[in-house]
Amino acid sequence: MSSAVSTSRGIHLPSNFGSLGSQNPQTPSTSLGQLEMDPHEAEETELLSVSWNQDYGCFAAGTSHGFRIYNCEPFKETFRRDLKSGGFGIVEMLFRCNILALVGGGANSQYPPNKVLIWDDHQGRCIGEFAFRSDVRGVRLRRDRIVVVLEHKIYVYNLTDLKLLHQIETLANPKGLCCLSHHSSTSVLACPGLHQGQVRVEHFGLKMTKFINAHDSHISCFSLTLDGFLLATTSVKGTLVRIFNTMDGTRLQEVRRGADRAEIYSIALSPNVQWLAISSDKGTVHIFNLRVRVVGEDAPILPSGQGPALLHQNSATSLDALISPNTGANPSSSLSFMKGVLPKYFSSEWSFAQFRLPEVTRYFAAFGSENTVMIVGMDGSFYRCSFDPVLGGQMTQQEYVRFLKSESHQPRSASQLAS
Repeated sequence: MSSAVSTSRGIHLPSNFGSLGSQNPQTPSTSLGQLEMDPHEAEETELLSVSWNQDYGCFAAGTSHGFRIYNCEPFKETFRRDLKSGGFGIVEMLFRCNILALVGGGANSQYPPNKVLIWDDHQGRCIGEFAFRSDVRGVRLRRDRIVVVLEHKIYVYNLTDLKLLHQIETLANPKGLCCLSHHSSTSVLACPGLHQGQVRVEHFGLKMTKFINAHDSHISCFSLTLDGFLLATTSVKGTLVRIFNTMDGTRLQEVRRGADRAEIYSIALSPNVQWLAISSDKGTVHIFNLRVRVVGEDAPILPSGQGPALLHQNSATSLDALISPNTGANPSSSLSFMKGVLPKYFSSEWSFAQFRLPEVTRYFAAFGSENTVMIVGMDGSFYRCSFDPVLGGQMTQQEYVRFLKSESHQPRSASQLAS
């Protein structure tokens, strides 16, 4: 077998999930080790990973000595687990409930990188464990599934009893690329396909697989909308972002980050599917205005296994319904009237709003409330900035926190931060 699963009992998730941070956890049967560490160790804490929860209301930080959970609005540390036995390179939250998926990481961690621990913070113990022959590259959770990403394979498990449901072969996937839908009425997974530039989309509820040839180069990053019906992708070139209908693979829109090659760190789609944000190694977070309508947002809930009605229409009708005119359109080149004559670069849609960051680390963006964007950096920085939904342009910084040291700072201008 390529994987082994052990669990002391089934995982029971009540309709009212418990929140993280139980003050009196039960004595663990499988302990994460000593939950105390001395101040000298705390000074040497290294940030290994950051990951947003499913609604962007929190993020988890894996450190060389455990993990921490932060609430975003208002920003505060919710709780931490500081361990003498090492740290975690992957910490995956399940909304705000008591269940976490943990994978060991860091130089001296006693938790191996080929095991996924399912941690119940209310009980204060591991309630399940997955062991693999190779290192785990990523873990994704939704209320009914656990998805474990290896470099060449993805395993999908039922959350309540940890039974294996699906195995998916992929192209080499060292970054652990994979994303899930999170609406209860849809079950969609996107992952690399078996060919360069290809994304595989599994509509589990519809029992349908769609292969989308998104780019000529290798895929570097992608993201699904909450319902899983729209997919945004970039390649290793990092110049273009493409948005696809996952039901039929139709390309709905293409926007341009820039002309120079860049490594894309994150893609975020706003809950209302009006905005798209990307972060890259160029030190700028770009916001784009999407020309796609929210599919079925106000529509009645359909029976299980059915998608929004407009997606079952013919391709042309479906495409017209998905694309809408936007009042705050993305700017394009002044030479865009020469479309078809000049290179495609000149007719591209450029970003609607921008925020400049120091080019010192990797940053991951997500949308907050009321036209705000939140950005978490691997240097332990948290930014909140706002953008004008009509005029766009340079975003305004609202908040800046050095969360790894729990030190708050007064907001500074973007130019000061970039200097």
